[in-house]
Formats: sequence, structure tokens, C-alpha cells
Amino acid sequence: MRVRVEQTALPGIGIRHDLVATSGRRVGVVTHRNGQRDLVLYDDDDPDACIASIALTDDEAEALADLLGASLMLGQLAGLRQQAAGLLTEQIAIPAGSQWVGRRLGETKARTRTSVSIVAVLRDREVIASPGPEFGFEGGDVVVAVGTRRGLDGLTEILANGDPDG
Repeated sequence: MRVRVEQTALPGIGIRHDLVATSGRRVGVVTHRNGQRDLVLYDDDDPDACIASIALTDDEAEALADLLGASLMLGQLAGLRQQAAGLLTEQIAIPAGSQWVGRRLGETKARTRTSVSIVAVLRDREVIASPGPEFGFEGGDVVVAVGTRRGLDGLTEILANGDPDG
């Protein structure tokens, strides 16, 4: 099923992008010529009548996009977990004082040692998908990993107590 997004030019104002949900409800974003963005919700009976509008700063718009992207990705991973027997997803925090802060993902040798895949890192409302071996950890990062229960336990141990030299 395709998602329906409509674009409408608003002369003198900017552009409106509307998402039409399967329920028929419409939600949109008006991007003004000056860069301001408004999140808008439309009346069920009149798709041109706005019943609520929230002006968003750049940081708020980015945070909302990240929030939607992160929840979508985690939901997809949860669905994958249900499809693959024995495959689990887990979020593992890297605390500020961790020995891994400032070190690269590749130094953990996590995949080789545990057969677990690190599929994303959540950092300051940002989703970093498929981080490579050169990715550097920061305190507060949350690792999103996929693997078996045994592998995820091993990764948790490495990230919590493991020797950075492997």
C-alpha cells in the first residue's frame, strides 16, 4: 500500500505537504518561504480547514522527524524479531564514563565475538543507521543491536565491562 502525500503551492506563503492517512485524516507541514514550518491537522469534513497548527523551530522539526524515524525503525526491528525465531533486538546504553567513549565501534570486535549486528545508534534525538567500524562512541549513545539472546548478553557484557583491546 502506498502512502499518499500531496504537495500544494501556497502563493506568497510557501509549500504545503499533506499526508493522507488510511483513516482519511490529514496532517501536513506548511513550509514558509522564510523557512518556518508549521505542523497542521485538518478538519475531517473540510480538508482545507485547519483545526490545529503548531509552529516548529528547526530543532523541534528535526527532533520530531528523528522521533518518528526512530520509532519506525524500532517498530520494524520488532516486527523482524517476530518473523525470525530466536532473533531479538535490544537497546544498550553507553554511559558517559564507559571505556568505549571516544573509541571506535570496530575496536569492540562485537560482531566477531558475539555474532550480533549493531544496526543503529541513537544519539541526541538522532538515529545513526548502520554505523561502520570507524563510528566513534560518545557517552549517552544507545546501541540498537540484533542477535540471539546469548549474543546480546555477550555484547552487553563487552559494552559494560569488556576489555577495549578485545
